Amino acid sequence: MLKKVFIPIALTILAFSSIKAEEVTVTDATINAGQTYNMTSNNTYILDGFVFVEDGAVLNIEAGTVIKAKQGEGESASALVIAKGGKINANGTKAKPIIFTSELDDVTEAEDLPIGRAGLWGGLIILGKSTINTPGGTEQIEGIPSNEPRGSYGGNIEDDNSGTLKYVSIRHGGTNIGANNEINGLTLGGVGSKTTIDYVEVYANSDDGVEFFGGTVNTKHMAIVMCEDDSFDWDEGYRGNGQFWFSIQSPTTGNNMGENDGATDPEDSQPYAMPMVYNATYIGSGLSTARTSSRGFHIRDNSGAYYKNCIITDLGGAGLEIEDLTDEAAEDSRKRLETNEIQITNNLWWNVGDNTLNGIAPDVEGSKPYSQDFVRTYLGANKNMIQDPMLAGISRTTDGGLDPRPNDGIAWTAERAAIPSGSTFFTDVNYIGAFGEENWLDGWTFLSQAGFLGDLVQLSVERNETVSNNNLYAYPNPVESNVTIELNITNNSLVNLELYNSIGNKVVNLDNTYLSTGKYSMDYNVESLSAGAYFIVLTTDYGTFTYQVIVK
Repeated sequence: MLKKVFIPIALTILAFSSIKAEEVTVTDATINAGQTYNMTSNNTYILDGFVFVEDGAVLNIEAGTVIKAKQGEGESASALVIAKGGKINANGTKAKPIIFTSELDDVTEAEDLPIGRAGLWGGLIILGKSTINTPGGTEQIEGIPSNEPRGSYGGNIEDDNSGTLKYVSIRHGGTNIGANNEINGLTLGGVGSKTTIDYVEVYANSDDGVEFFGGTVNTKHMAIVMCEDDSFDWDEGYRGNGQFWFSIQSPTTGNNMGENDGATDPEDSQPYAMPMVYNATYIGSGLSTARTSSRGFHIRDNSGAYYKNCIITDLGGAGLEIEDLTDEAAEDSRKRLETNEIQITNNLWWNVGDNTLNGIAPDVEGSKPYSQDFVRTYLGANKNMIQDPMLAGISRTTDGGLDPRPNDGIAWTAERAAIPSGSTFFTDVNYIGAFGEENWLDGWTFLSQAGFLGDLVQLSVERNETVSNNNLYAYPNPVESNVTIELNITNNSLVNLELYNSIGNKVVNLDNTYLSTGKYSMDYNVESLSAGAYFIVLTTDYGTFTYQVIVK
C-alpha cells in the first residue's frame, strides 16, 4: 500500500549581502542599438531618465541584481523600455530575485518606506511585434512621451520573443509623466508568445500592476500587490494565457482586479481580446472597508475573457460587470458572452459585495449595473459557487498573517474546469485558485522579505484527485530524490511521457511505448535537476495531460 509523504514547507529567508555594491549610472546613451549590455549582481544600477534597449540590443541581468531609478516626473521620469526588436534576459532565482525599485529604497531594510508607497519612479515597459487590433496595426505606448519613436509597438509576428522575466520584483513605481498618464508597473505592448514571463511581482504601483496592450504573451505566477489602480488590465486585442495570477489590494486604494477592454476605437476591431486565465486568486480591499471601487472583473469594449478555477474574495464592490449597450445592434461584451467568447466557470466567490452575486456598486461607465439578470443567470448556470474558499490567512500588514493557500475545503474538492486539450502552457492542478500546498510567493517577493507572509505551515487538505486529471499523478511533491509517476491509461494508446522545465524546455523523454488500458507507475530520480518547478507531460492518442512537480 502506498503511503503519501508530506514534506514541510520551509520558510526561505531572502538574504542580501552586507557588502555595499558599487553604483553604476545607466542613461539612454549607455545601451545602443545592436549592443549587448550586462548587469551583474556585484553592482547596483541607477536608471537616470528613460533608458531604451533599442532594436537589436540585448540587456542581460544576472540573478540577484538590484536596479534602482532616479525620481522625477514628466520628461524627467526614469523608466526602462525594451523597444521593438530589443530583448531583456532577466533571469532571477527564488534565492536571488532581480529587483527594480526607486533610488530611495534600501532593499536590505523592508521598513524604510511606508507600506504601499508608490509613484517614486516609472516602471518596466516591454514592446514587441505581435498583433494589436488598433487600426494600422501599430500604436504608441502610454506612459512615455508621445513624440518618442521608440515607443511604437505592434506588428504581425505572433511568436515574437522579447526575452525573459523570471523571479523579478518591481516596486514603488508609476510616476506621472503628464495629465492622467502614469506608468504601469509592468507594461506589455504587442509582446509575443515566445517571451517568457514567470514569477513576477509588482508591489505598490500608482497605476495598474500589469497592462497588456494586445499581443500574445503568456504569463505565470504573477503577483500584483497593493497597486493604486487596476491589478491586471488588458486592451487592444490581447490573446495570451495566464495561470497562477494573484492580487491583493490595499484597504485604501485599488480598482478592478481585472480591467478587461477589447478595443478603443472602433470597438469592433479584430482580433478580439480573448485571454484565458486559469487559477487566479484575487483578494480585494476588504469587505469591511466598503470600498465599492474594489471590484472583481469589468469586461467591456467588446472584450472576451475566460476565467476558470479562480477565487474572488474580500472586496466591497461588484464581482462582475459585463458591458451591455442599449443599442441592440452594437458590438459589445454581452455579445461575446452570448457567442461563448466569455466563459466564467468553476469559480469561488466569497465576501463579494453582499454575497448574493448581485453586487452593490453603481455602474459609472454607462453600461448596466452588476445586478443584470443575464449575468446572474449565467454565473448560476456555470458552476460558480458562493462558498468560503477557506484561505489560510488574509492580511495587508507586516504581521505575518497573509497566507492565500486554501485549507481543507471546497477549493480542493469542487469540480474544476479542464485545462484546454493539448495545451503545453497550462498546468493541470487539483485545486481552485492560484495556490495549492506550496506558497510560491515565499522567498523572493517583497511580501516575503517584509514579513507579510510569516511562517508557512504544512496544510492538511483532502484532495479530489479524480475531478480534472485522473490520468497522471506524481508523488511525493515537492520531491528531493525519487518521484513516483502514476499513469491511468483509459484506452489502448501509444504513450509518450516527457519532463519539461518551467520555461518549456524538454529535460528528458521518460518513456515512449504502447500501453493497453490499465494503471502503471514508474520511478524517476530528480537529484540531477536544479531546484524549481517541472512539468510531467503525458501524451496519448486521446489527449495530453500535465502534472507539476516541485524539485527541492
